[in-house]
Amino acid sequence: MTFALTVARLVRKGRNKLFGVERAVLAELGQLRERLPDVAGTLVASVDGLLIAHDLSGAEPETFAAMSAAQLGLGQQIAGAASRGDFQETVTRAAHGYIATFAAGTSALLTVVAGPELNVGRLHHEARPVAARVGELVAPSGRP
Repeated sequence: MTFALTVARLVRKGRNKLFGVERAVLAELGQLRERLPDVAGTLVASVDGLLIAHDLSGAEPETFAAMSAAQLGLGQQIAGAASRGDFQETVTRAAHGYIATFAAGTSALLTVVAGPELNVGRLHHEARPVAARVGELVAPSGRP
């Protein structure tokens, strides 16, 4: 998918602050996909499930954003209940690939959908810093 088409799919519902960082978020997603050829799609959403940016195909992005937020929330609850610190990421292995959700600061998340040939170690290596940068880009003023 081209960068222009990705920009056209961006959702801004009530998120005027993000207008200035939309291109930067999409650029991060594009660079991640370039470094990980087995990635089929990416999504950035707020922790409350509102879609910020995506390049998914074959899935309803607004629904996927909401499900990703639920996955993040469940991971946070499990990490807290086990006294293991702040949630960082979760990876789901399915019959035909992987879905990984990463915390992106305190206000957003990054979800990556990939095929079965994905090198999960490389996913972690490449996606963790992207999630951190996305978290900085979309953070409310004065918060990481």
